[in-house]
Amino acid sequence: MAIFKSGNPALSEKRFEASLTGAGTETMTERGTMNKFIFLFFLLMASALLTWKAHFEGVNVWPWVIGSAIVGLILALVTSFRPQYGQYTVPAYGLVEGVFVGGISAVYADAFSEVAPGLVMQAVALTFGTVIAMYVLYRTGVIKATQRFKSIVFTATAGIAVFYLIALVLRLFGVELAFLHEGSLLGIGFSLFVVAIAALNLILDFDMIETGVSMGAPKYMEWFGAFGLMVTIIWLYIEMLRLLSKLSSRD
Repeated sequence: MAIFKSGNPALSEKRFEASLTGAGTETMTERGTMNKFIFLFFLLMASALLTWKAHFEGVNVWPWVIGSAIVGLILALVTSFRPQYGQYTVPAYGLVEGVFVGGISAVYADAFSEVAPGLVMQAVALTFGTVIAMYVLYRTGVIKATQRFKSIVFTATAGIAVFYLIALVLRLFGVELAFLHEGSLLGIGFSLFVVAIAALNLILDFDMIETGVSMGAPKYMEWFGAFGLMVTIIWLYIEMLRLLSKLSSRD
């Protein structure tokens, strides 16, 4: 799933270095990256709201969720290997991932409508609160993206991705890892760990965008930077939903 492409390998320094070959006169800026991220966010919200509405009108959105996850992964891979096409692939990614996020959110809202009616809004608030907090910590230098920090976060992220992949394969053979979905202490502890790693990935995203700007990366890399940041935020939001659902199931 595209939400696990962070750590953030999508925003690696080598990727920005490679983009310098044949760079034009216009270069990447932080403001330009943020403008593109805001545009991407609105695209995501538009398709998410449409999917949400469809679910509560009785439409089975699960095929939409599965299809958007597959298409989103393809677009993410194309963007990662061909960032120069970002002006086309990244907006498409935002629309497709909006369908995924909207569908997942609607399903969670429906499932926890009685025990936790505000689950989705809580996840949204916590996600954006975390993004703001991590940005402040990065800008004030409280958390610095040192090489050791990057290595630890990248390794932890890769480990989580591999673990999720193993869990998926086991599920195909009828073996369930209950703590991934249930509100046991182990399950909640695991979700807290994953949320923490997802949040720390934001530091890497901010740092790599700043690195791209300082290296004079070409203008199209603004789309690439916005894409990488969106990938991490979507992952963080999904993990927030999982954590809150586990906490709610204990009530």
